[in-house]
Amino acid sequence: MSTDTARRTAADATASARPSGPRRPRIVGRAPAGPAPAAAFHSVTAATAALLGLVAIGALIHEPVLIPPLAASAALVHCAPTLPLAQPRSVVVGHLLGAAAGYAVAATAGGSTWAAAVAAGVALALTTLARTPHSPACATAVVIVLQAPAPGRFVPLLFGATVLLVLTAYTASRIRRGAPRYPAYWW
Repeated sequence: MSTDTARRTAADATASARPSGPRRPRIVGRAPAGPAPAAAFHSVTAATAALLGLVAIGALIHEPVLIPPLAASAALVHCAPTLPLAQPRSVVVGHLLGAAAGYAVAATAGGSTWAAAVAAGVALALTTLARTPHSPACATAVVIVLQAPAPGRFVPLLFGATVLLVLTAYTASRIRRGAPRYPAYWW
């Protein structure tokens, strides 16, 4: 028997041993290990406290301060503090760039869902070019296009809220022993 025939015979045997039907792709890799219960409790509690702080500030000044993108930012800075997306530069500047994109697109294209999608893309481009990746900033652009908040009130509140999120993450990372230090870098 020649070598080619032996290879074909082995390949035929392997093919017949496979189950018939559609071939499923092989999934490579595994999800990271979950955090220790104490670490998860600490992160979730700190993020919730920061968000409740935003709600309290909003109640005091009679303005909505908590918007969905800020909840996503709180999750990043408290539960994934070492990621580039969670660093202060990305959180604060990212949201400000997202706001700029939202206001610019709303001024030129109006407040449609089509314009909101474009604003999210523009925000993504701006944060990428500025080396401030922060996916919730794209959502900030969408909120601005669809809700049309007054920039004179919204932008200062957004800035203050992002600074508060960064400061609470900084503080929380120093309270729990063994927690990753936040931030990995400031600027």
